[in-house]
Amino acid sequence: MKRFFFPLFLICFASSAFAQAPAYKLDFKIEGLNDTTLLLGHYYGESTYAKDTAKSVNGAFTFDGKKALPPGVYFIIKGKSRLFEILIGSNQQFSLTTSTKDYIANMQVKGDYDNQLFFENMRFNVERNVEAEPYVKILQDSTLKEEDKKAAREALTKINDKVMAYQNEIISKYPDSFTAKLFKTTKKIDVPEPPKKADGTIDSTFQLRYYREHYFDNFDLSDEALIRLPRNLYKEKVEEYLDRLFVPDADTLTLAINKLIAKTKKNQETYKYLTWICLLKYQQPKYMGLDNVYVNLFDKYFASGEMNFWVNDKLKQNLKEQADRIRSSALGKKSNNLILRDVNSQMRSMHSMTNKYTVLFIFDPDCGHCRKETPKLVEFKNNTKMDVGIYTVSADTSMSKTKKFVQEFKMEKFVNTCFYYSAVGNYRDLYDAETTPTIYILDREKKIIGRKIPAVEEIGPFIERYEKFQANKNKASTKTSP
Repeated sequence: MKRFFFPLFLICFASSAFAQAPAYKLDFKIEGLNDTTLLLGHYYGESTYAKDTAKSVNGAFTFDGKKALPPGVYFIIKGKSRLFEILIGSNQQFSLTTSTKDYIANMQVKGDYDNQLFFENMRFNVERNVEAEPYVKILQDSTLKEEDKKAAREALTKINDKVMAYQNEIISKYPDSFTAKLFKTTKKIDVPEPPKKADGTIDSTFQLRYYREHYFDNFDLSDEALIRLPRNLYKEKVEEYLDRLFVPDADTLTLAINKLIAKTKKNQETYKYLTWICLLKYQQPKYMGLDNVYVNLFDKYFASGEMNFWVNDKLKQNLKEQADRIRSSALGKKSNNLILRDVNSQMRSMHSMTNKYTVLFIFDPDCGHCRKETPKLVEFKNNTKMDVGIYTVSADTSMSKTKKFVQEFKMEKFVNTCFYYSAVGNYRDLYDAETTPTIYILDREKKIIGRKIPAVEEIGPFIERYEKFQANKNKASTKTSP
């Protein structure tokens, strides 16, 4: 279990007779609760952690400790059941009284207005849900026409307006409360209409720029309490920002991420968390070439030593090896040559292939997915009119197993090699190929134009798109040349 410790400033007394007061003391009294052991847990990203234990006697129990609890949403657990949630903020000395008949409805809070607002809001939401239920049923009724649902839709809009008005009132009256903070995280940014330029035309990029600039106005990235929420809003907000508001370009995204990370540096916990989730996001990215973001982040925050306050040497080495593999086989880079023994006992150089395109296909004879993709690759080679050569590398050390696989799938038109017999070292040090099958596409000069193609069916369409892009690029270059 990961524990996070924060400095605790104590008042020093001259007399040792005074006992040190606990940094947190949470008293509970639950009517109807039997004598049992309870856990105090908290959320962290997409995980949950236990923080403290207590034993109840006649429904009474206390969690206390000498070091303050990290802020966030916590919960009480009995056995495998989560009883209810509470807020932990700056005030960590309070008491709660309730009943097993209905924990939320009967909850009374003493000594903490944050939790008082929190439970009042939950009760308010329960009432609104009861109010909305009949209208929701009408809208879900597929036998009704749309005009028959109009009144129900209007009623739901009014209920939603009540909820928004309630939340806005809390934000206005108690701006520093945890509950207000939670409400603000989901508030939409009002984007103004775009202004006109000096020439009278509309500034078409204004709204996008404005939304980017103000996207986190209601969400403080340096507030670690926002990491400890029941729903991982922190990660969701960051990913939406990067996925929707920027083109999928490694340099552009790296710059955007660096600006976000700069906002978190005053808090080590958020600094660590934001950097880590962004690193993982681009380890296996959705779009080709964006794994360069991973390399950029590793170099800036891990290789530089900035993350040494929490990253151990073993983890750092693992991250480095991944970054080096991506770096060595990056999109647009001249590929590393492979010189391996083929199934006919000949040493074969991948760079000696003279085709317009070369497909590097790394497989494992025991891999079920490889057995599904390999026949498709054979069919592609047999039927394509493209000048494509195929260089395969078996990830298994057994040449006999490699030969058997090649014979079974009739791969005679390929150059089929086994990585164990190599004149250039392990292919894993030269190519990012942690899973099989892994597919790369090289041009005539053996530059990497496609990396980690998701499926064999994508090879042909990818090359077609590449050739079309190159043709358009050449046309544009011809037009602009003097």
